[in-house]
Amino acid sequence: MKINTAEIVMSAVKPEQYPEGDLPEIAMVGRSNVGKSSAINTLLRRRKLARVSSSPGKTRTINFYLINNAFYLVDLPGYGYAKTSKPERASWGKMIETYLSTRENLQEVVQLVDIRHKPSKDDQLMYNWLKHFGYGSLVLATKLDKITRSQYQKHFKIIRETLEMPPGSRIMPLSSLKKTGIEEAWENMRPLLEKPDPIEVREEENTEET
Repeated sequence: MKINTAEIVMSAVKPEQYPEGDLPEIAMVGRSNVGKSSAINTLLRRRKLARVSSSPGKTRTINFYLINNAFYLVDLPGYGYAKTSKPERASWGKMIETYLSTRENLQEVVQLVDIRHKPSKDDQLMYNWLKHFGYGSLVLATKLDKITRSQYQKHFKIIRETLEMPPGSRIMPLSSLKKTGIEEAWENMRPLLEKPDPIEVREEENTEET
């Protein structure tokens, strides 16, 4: 996918602050140290659009990035950062839950995991949470450059089995350092952003009525 324009247009903590309109959204979520900001910059082919911090747990709002004036890539707060207070973790959890359960524009939530390690308990809890809301068909495995090619399938298997990913779900490997896996990721996400042709929808409805 060619990214012509990409800009952050909104940071929200409650539904009233979400962007208006009906543009589709794909959200991304992961542990605080999984490299989510780097992954977003890599997918959007930008260097500093999403702020990369040396300290995890800095994303404390839901950030909406408008891409090609056609859809939003949504950055959800990270989870699993031990130094975050319990009240703060609870508020972030509520913020994410509200977004997942009420946002009609949301097409899918992509969970990020570190390909080097077996998904943590927090990763498993998040994935089960996503499945509860009807998401979780795509998992993005970051830091691909940290393992050898011969290890790929072994690590994919560990991720799939640990998260208990259902048949048909996809693991998308990505390296922000080597800029590999970008097109494969977009090939998996692009169908989620394509709106059906209104003429085709009407034809289907007419066929059902007859």
